[in-house]
Amino acid sequence: MQRVYDFLRRHPTGVDTFWAVVLFGFSMLWVGTAADRGNNPFALAAVAALFSVVVALRRRMPEKMLLLTVALGVVQLVFDLEVFSADFAMFVIVYTVAAHDGPRWASRLALGGGLCAAPLAMLRWPMGGGETTAANVFFLIVMTVPFALAWVLGDSLRTRRAYFAQLEERASRLEREREAQAKVAVAAERARIARELHDVVAHNVSVMVVQADGAAYVMDSSPETAKQALETISSTGRQALAEMRRLLGILRTGEHQEAGEYVPQPDVQQIEELVEQVRAAGLAVDFAIEGSPRPLPSGVELTAYRIVQEALTNTRKHGGPEAGASVRLVYFDDGLGLLVEDDGRGAPQEMYEDGGADGRGHGLIGMRERVGMVGGTLDAGPRPGGGFRISALLPLKTAH
Repeated sequence: MQRVYDFLRRHPTGVDTFWAVVLFGFSMLWVGTAADRGNNPFALAAVAALFSVVVALRRRMPEKMLLLTVALGVVQLVFDLEVFSADFAMFVIVYTVAAHDGPRWASRLALGGGLCAAPLAMLRWPMGGGETTAANVFFLIVMTVPFALAWVLGDSLRTRRAYFAQLEERASRLEREREAQAKVAVAAERARIARELHDVVAHNVSVMVVQADGAAYVMDSSPETAKQALETISSTGRQALAEMRRLLGILRTGEHQEAGEYVPQPDVQQIEELVEQVRAAGLAVDFAIEGSPRPLPSGVELTAYRIVQEALTNTRKHGGPEAGASVRLVYFDDGLGLLVEDDGRGAPQEMYEDGGADGRGHGLIGMRERVGMVGGTLDAGPRPGGGFRISALLPLKTAH
């Protein structure tokens, strides 16, 4: 049964043609007795045939079939061709035009023509038998209502179809927006992971390089110290590999999971551990906290940790062998201040000009992006008297 229904939906003109043939057959039965009532059977047959064409092509050419119907109604009035069964096509075309999403003039013409059909027919062919005015009015209403009802049904169908089309378009637009938002979220997450990967690799590799240089220097004079340096290299390398596996696992699987399930999320309290690790690698670091520590959003915690990590990494890379650094965390009433300074040679000028895009790394760019994401400010540049300074102010909010 479903196949038959689907076939009929795919061939609407064929269905309309079938009903047009049925209408023409009933009309010809009427035409057979037309001569007895003083009508021209040939003219009625021609009108019936054209009304059948209206029914057959009503969905393919609704506006043209409406104009043909108006013309046939005028012909009936002018040539005194009585109302007969073929006029049922008028109801059909009024409904079709009202339901069709076409020009509004056609729908208005269908409504106006339908409302005028019954009065014009009563004027052209008055009722005999001495009916009262009330009876004539009642008959006029009865003949007009079907036209009005056909138009109302058709217009309601058109409105409902337009409403559902609007809902489908809105759902499709929302789906496209969700897909776009998902792509943006994925791109942002991958960019964040890339920054995390840069920080992890840069920090751990720099520690390994410093320890390797130290081990090579004392290999002959102090084998025990060299052994400790090699152990530090081994543990640091394993830690870097573990963090990289977690980071790359997200990029590899593409699963939409919370970042906290894969990526380590350091906080402000771990900055002291980071400083101790850097000291163990041979860099003298002075660390101090000012103000009253308080809860911070996780994004601010991670941003503060990564800024300190990147700043100390840059000191080891560019400060020289005798460089020292200082890290200050300052809790203000409305923000957290970070100040990381060193007294080394300082980074090359291209490292901090134009946002830090030097073609060799994106450490300062990553810092600025992180600080911007939490609504903070960052200043990076050479210190007066030598060395390099990085200061940041991060907004302080109550952690949720």
